[in-house]
Amino acid sequence: MQTLWQACLRLCFRLLYTTLAWTYDWVAYIVSSGQWQAWGRAALPHIGGGPVLELAHGPGHLLVAMAERGIETIGLDLSPNMGRLARERLRHSGNADVPLIRARAQAMPFRDGTLGSLVATFPAEFIAESETHREIIRILNPRGRLVVVIGARLAEEHLSSRILSWIYRVTGQEIPPVERVEQFVSTLGLSAQIDWEPVGSTQVMMLIADKG
Repeated sequence: MQTLWQACLRLCFRLLYTTLAWTYDWVAYIVSSGQWQAWGRAALPHIGGGPVLELAHGPGHLLVAMAERGIETIGLDLSPNMGRLARERLRHSGNADVPLIRARAQAMPFRDGTLGSLVATFPAEFIAESETHREIIRILNPRGRLVVVIGARLAEEHLSSRILSWIYRVTGQEIPPVERVEQFVSTLGLSAQIDWEPVGSTQVMMLIADKG
């Protein structure tokens, strides 16, 4: 029964990126106690040179934040539903010229060494695949930087903290231990550090890795 319940929840989360993409912001707001977008923006001070690719850009909040700071920005996501949401958000913010690309992380349509930075926030399982690793290394320039917002912790007294922990647990998406993140970094062959960034009363786990 537990396995069936977990499978149903995972299906629901997949639907958030497809047919139920229009509910994504609402669900994210609820489970994060309103902190979801702030957690994503925690990546901004750590982004290196441009052009900057947001991998799996979702509804486009970070794309808008980067564009408004004058950062040369590109978005990539496999979900056409998320692409539509992001394009509309960019248009409303006056940044309709930000390129959006629909493609897989394991086969990104960029020339070797053309990107200065790559950022991903709360990425799904694809980020741990060897094909994704090879693509990240390939498309970053010799001084390129990878920034990944891995997860976040709410204050324990928040009801949302218990809900979020439960969701992570039953879907197999708990914040990984530092050792597992370090193992992920070692497969990339990058010089990296793991930081816990304070965002209000929460802590955001971040990976910052440099190619050069």
